Amino acid sequence: MKKFFPNVDPIGKAIRVQTHTYEVIGVAEPLGSAFGESQDNYMVMPISTWRKGWHTNNDWVAIFVQAPNAEMMQASQDEARMLFRAWRHLPYNAPDNFAILGSDSIMQLWHDLTGNLAFVVMALVSVFLVVGGIVIMNIMLASVTERTREIGLRRSLGARKKHILLQFLTESAVLAATGGLIGILTAYSLVFLVKALFSFPMETPLSAVILSLCMAIGVGLFFGIFPAMRAAKLDPIEALRADG
Repeated sequence: MKKFFPNVDPIGKAIRVQTHTYEVIGVAEPLGSAFGESQDNYMVMPISTWRKGWHTNNDWVAIFVQAPNAEMMQASQDEARMLFRAWRHLPYNAPDNFAILGSDSIMQLWHDLTGNLAFVVMALVSVFLVVGGIVIMNIMLASVTERTREIGLRRSLGARKKHILLQFLTESAVLAATGGLIGILTAYSLVFLVKALFSFPMETPLSAVILSLCMAIGVGLFFGIFPAMRAAKLDPIEALRADG
């Protein structure tokens, strides 16, 4: 409304919509935008006025009904259904020829959508975890090969197999945790960018951050077992003879 009547009270003014002219009797509070689309680009008029100037056979009408409180939600839906059936003169055993979309329906739709999205995301994450774990295992195997003389030297100085095993498992876990931290920082950056560009409410709970970091470390430990065991089983004498 500020675009049409800047610095002027719009109440009582006339506004033209295509071939129709209407008087402004009220202004709604601005809602802003969602997903880059303005939520304030609309006009409210009496349904009788709409029927006279805009109604066509293919149009549909949405009527918003607000319940007094959450406990009265179902009762309000039942009352609205009764009034609509009476208005449309539907017989008792005839099905509804209209739809009622309540908060429970919206929440069910949202849960179905997020559930399917979560399944796809989990499948992709599982693939990425396996790929990342294989990469970590190959890196650690290359590290064992390059540090064969170091392993032999440590064994000759008294280090036991469990010490070598713990060393390479720790390195594998640190490598995976570093990748996890990079992923968490990237996720925080994406959340901040989406909130800034689209004004979409997004939050990253601390529990999800801790769980993702623990999962990354677990992947590093799992895929680091084979290289660590290979390093621990090296014969000290043979390891010292290796080229390094």
